[in-house]
Amino acid sequence: MPLPKYHQIYLVLREQLGEGRFADGVPGELALMAQFGVARVTVRRALERLSSEGLISRNPGRRTRPVQPPATAEPREGESQTRANLHGLLENLVTMGLRTSVKVIDVATVSASSQVAEALQIQLGDAVQKAVRVRSTREGPLSHITTYVPGDVGRRFGRRELSKKPILVLLEEAGVKVGRAHQTISARLADNVLAEHLEISVGSALLAVRRLVYDQDEKPVQWLHGFYRPDRYAYEMQLSRVGSIDAKVWVSKDVSAPFN
Repeated sequence: MPLPKYHQIYLVLREQLGEGRFADGVPGELALMAQFGVARVTVRRALERLSSEGLISRNPGRRTRPVQPPATAEPREGESQTRANLHGLLENLVTMGLRTSVKVIDVATVSASSQVAEALQIQLGDAVQKAVRVRSTREGPLSHITTYVPGDVGRRFGRRELSKKPILVLLEEAGVKVGRAHQTISARLADNVLAEHLEISVGSALLAVRRLVYDQDEKPVQWLHGFYRPDRYAYEMQLSRVGSIDAKVWVSKDVSAPFN
């Protein structure tokens, strides 16, 4: 049985709140009605659910505001996400880029937000290149990708180059010696923007990828937010055991590929 519409909207808004999308306030009821194509009562039920969980603050006559969650503890040793090296994940990403087509939605130089500045280890407000692309296979849209690179690197390539080559290749051509990447994979529900570009319904499940790429000097050179259709994309890991007999651990080699 499909989820009720109000619950789908609640889930989408909850994820967007967690990403810090509404720092200036949550869209009003009319805007949400237009965005999701539903009646006011449906939007109100979704907002009431968010309010009851302490995720938003609703005051009559004032704009609905997100409530900052308490700080979470740093992960303990052994709980950090897997790091992928150049010989696994990144090489496969370049190969995948050469096997698919890309549509550049937007490329612009913008001021780094607090999240972007922290990830790229630059100052708040520094110039960064933001690029939004949709990658497709022969079957249709595969992924919606947003990348941020430092302004001095982003000036060396633009819309034309991004439409023809994987960004990792462009980074290398710009003189960046790519070293490693730190990646997290989670789940996400499609909002109206992702749903339109990926040709799916609002609330559909997606694979959400956050990837921070470093150069060989351990300087961040790219931060990526990617959303993938799980019916067209597979993420696999080949595991090998290494170490002494009493301290063997699993080491992964990552393989990312669209379904053919």
